[in-house]
Amino acid sequence: MMNIVLLEPEMPSNTGNIGRTCVATNTRLHLIEPLGFKLNEKALKRAGLDYWDKLDVSIYSDYQDFLEKNPQAAGNMYFATTKAHKVYSDVIYSPDCYLMFGKESAGIPEEILVENEEHCIRIPMWGDIRSLNLSNSAAIVLYEALRQNGFEKMELAGELHHLSWNSQI
Repeated sequence: MMNIVLLEPEMPSNTGNIGRTCVATNTRLHLIEPLGFKLNEKALKRAGLDYWDKLDVSIYSDYQDFLEKNPQAAGNMYFATTKAHKVYSDVIYSPDCYLMFGKESAGIPEEILVENEEHCIRIPMWGDIRSLNLSNSAAIVLYEALRQNGFEKMELAGELHHLSWNSQI
């Protein structure tokens, strides 16, 4: 199972969107405090729609608490940052890797990034934009990791609502 790790997320709508993506992909969500919102906030639930109760989520008091409770993350975690040398699509993700994203206003602290330089990844961007939205970034990297692992057990074909497809592909 893939894992998304949010370090001190600040915006409930981003966390709600990421939670919904986690439910849709059978991905575990890890939230590292302090959070910039309460877990019962309407904005969080609204962004996650009616999926929040289906979410596999764990909450940690701080980064050290997360590491202690998830020793398997060591060496199997990737850190999303605009400062990385590697592009997110240049690494090979295991089916149980951890993808960490920092808080919206500051990202992952540099002390953590320096300790994990080989596992830092970035999403290429054009021009002078500072960064992408957190929930968009999480979805981009998560879906690359899922693609590399064959979208294991995910629905790959769907039916139309009212009409039928004309051809068989």
